[in-house]
Amino acid sequence: KAVNPEALTAWKAEMLWQLYAATENYLNRSVDDQKSTLFSLLDAERAIGVRLTESFAMWPGAAVSGLYFSHPESRYFGVGKLERDQVEDYARRKDWTRAEAEKWLAPVLNYDPRNAAAIAAE
Repeated sequence: KAVNPEALTAWKAEMLWQLYAATENYLNRSVDDQKSTLFSLLDAERAIGVRLTESFAMWPGAAVSGLYFSHPESRYFGVGKLERDQVEDYARRKDWTRAEAEKWLAPVLNYDPRNAAAIAAE
């Protein structure tokens, strides 16, 4: 049975939004590198006209979306910032250098990488 290209494009667009929404809440900015993978796999720019900027923002801006859930008994909590050992583990699993991971995770680090490097050098 032949695949309808229009249906495939719609499916790719739907998958992009589902996957994007699912990744958006994992360490917020740390998953930006995954957006590139998703957009590439789904050929998002060609399929739906949305691309990623150099800083991984979706363009055009009107393409940005969010999912908001509510329940009267829901309780929200914050996740603490990351320590160096967590960043080192994440970098290892991503096959990145620690510095590369620190660059992408900078907003959620519980330490200043510049100070940590100076202390380690002593």
